[in-house]
Parts: sequence; structure tokens; C-alpha cells
Amino acid sequence: MSPVAMSLEELIPSTHAKSLIYSILIRTGLVISTLLVGLTIPFFGLVMALIGSLLTMLVTLILPCACYLSILRGKINLFQIGLCVLVIGVGVVSSGLGTYSALSQIVNQLS
Repeated sequence: MSPVAMSLEELIPSTHAKSLIYSILIRTGLVISTLLVGLTIPFFGLVMALIGSLLTMLVTLILPCACYLSILRGKINLFQIGLCVLVIGVGVVSSGLGTYSALSQIVNQLS
């Protein structure tokens, strides 16, 4: 929530930027809107689990290692390559298991 709140706070004119009340109102509004979305949309938690299992593993494990291997191609030793491949493999397996689990729970809720 913090990046979204900070982006919205930047839209406040500079004469009111120092006011704490605007910051509190923006953050409270974001939390309340998130609560309303979570309560009104069915399977919201399961959809968030699905998105999280896909994107979290991609951003935290797979992409950093893949970029490291791509940028330092030819400059790293075999041990580092093997370690990166291992981390990418763990990320892919974890993402696959999380995605399967979330999809199976969504299908069970629908039937």
C-alpha cells in the first residue's frame, strides 16, 4: 500500500503537501477500499494466492538469477552458474506448486 499511497500523496498540491491529515485520509481510504474489494469479490483470496504464487516467485527468484546469468555471461564460474540454475529451478517448482494449489482450490470452490 505504501507505494500507492506515496504516489497519491505526490498529486497533492505543494501548499498542502506537509499536511498530515491528507496522508491519513489517503491511507485510510486505500485500506477501506481494499477491505471492500476483499469482502465483495468472491474468491478474492484465492485469486490473490494465484497471482502471488506466479509473480512472487518470478520476481524474487527466477528473474534476478536469469538476469545475473545474462549480464555476466562468460564472467562467472561453473559453481555460480549451477547455483543460479538451482535457484531458478526451485523458483519454477515453487511457482508451479503454488499455482496448482491455488487453481485446484478455485476449482473446488466453483464445483
